[in-house]
Amino acid sequence: MVRFEVVTLIRAAPRRVFEESLSVDTHMASMAASRERAVGGVTSGRMGPGDQVTWRAWHFGVAWRMTSVISAYDAPGFFVDEQVAGPFRRWRHEHRFAADGGGGTVMRDAVEFEAPLGVLGRVAESVALRRHMTALIVARNAHLKAVLESAG
Repeated sequence: MVRFEVVTLIRAAPRRVFEESLSVDTHMASMAASRERAVGGVTSGRMGPGDQVTWRAWHFGVAWRMTSVISAYDAPGFFVDEQVAGPFRRWRHEHRFAADGGGGTVMRDAVEFEAPLGVLGRVAESVALRRHMTALIVARNAHLKAVLESAG
């Protein structure tokens, strides 16, 4: 199993960052490079507790589908999305938001995932998936930061 954390500082209040992080539209815009689209469940607007969304994206030249659910939610401090169907044996993404003391937000993304296929999956995790998934979260956060900080 792979675990990693990404910390992003955003000059916007935690509630705004929390709410924008739940936007399907903002997520799709942040994942334009992989052509990620919501194709089932909540397909636009903001997700909430118990909501599901099915994503379709291209990674490594292959189309992938993953359905995730907002499995934990405590506004504006945190939420968790977890895979309920898709390519991973396990996928859990915890999003935490805390005031930075200066009007901004410290956003922490803690991701845990496990590839399928036993030993082959563990090789894929170490060779490519850890780096690829970390880069996706970093890109998503850079987009979210740009959207929120340009909005004032």
